[in-house]
Amino acid sequence: MNKNEQLEILKQEILACNKCPLAATRTNAVFGEGNPEGGMLLIGEGPGAEEDKTGRPFVGKSGQLLDKILDAAGFNRKEHVFIANIVKCRPPNNRTPEKNEREACLPYLHKQIEIINPKIIVLLGATALKLIDPKQKLSAVKGQWMIWKGKVVMTTYHPSALLRTPSLKKEAWEHFKKVFYKYREVIDPEHKSEHIQ
Repeated sequence: MNKNEQLEILKQEILACNKCPLAATRTNAVFGEGNPEGGMLLIGEGPGAEEDKTGRPFVGKSGQLLDKILDAAGFNRKEHVFIANIVKCRPPNNRTPEKNEREACLPYLHKQIEIINPKIIVLLGATALKLIDPKQKLSAVKGQWMIWKGKVVMTTYHPSALLRTPSLKKEAWEHFKKVFYKYREVIDPEHKSEHIQ
């Protein structure tokens, strides 16, 4: 089976999941989307209202900002990245997913990582950082490359944090410039952006 077939089987499992209380309040589970062959995986926290409605990740205001940042670094969902979340169902009122919700959902994310086998993982925000170290603080590791299970990983701000605090955008852009250079180094030396030399 190729990656897309494996992901489709996993997606059907997730769409039918009722392992935690979030299943009772969701409209749609959000599996993730993008190119599983692109080499890069972005991981967010969980779906918001727009994502719950559409079943797609990062389509609300945060997603629009994320797409702008990706575009500025020469990336897009169709070619370069796959986007997933720690939890696949929207927590009520967009609250942070609780420990039991994360734990119920994490095996799905681990399976996505196993199938996609990305060379680069970008963690968006503090909840996503818990994937690799539940005790680590975003402020301590943001913008730094780490090795986790043989993959290079960087944590940066969640786009919703940039919407709440626009002054963080400049720092987040510096992080994505590092992602750009790492992508060139480990995936495509020809990768270009008109915004980065």
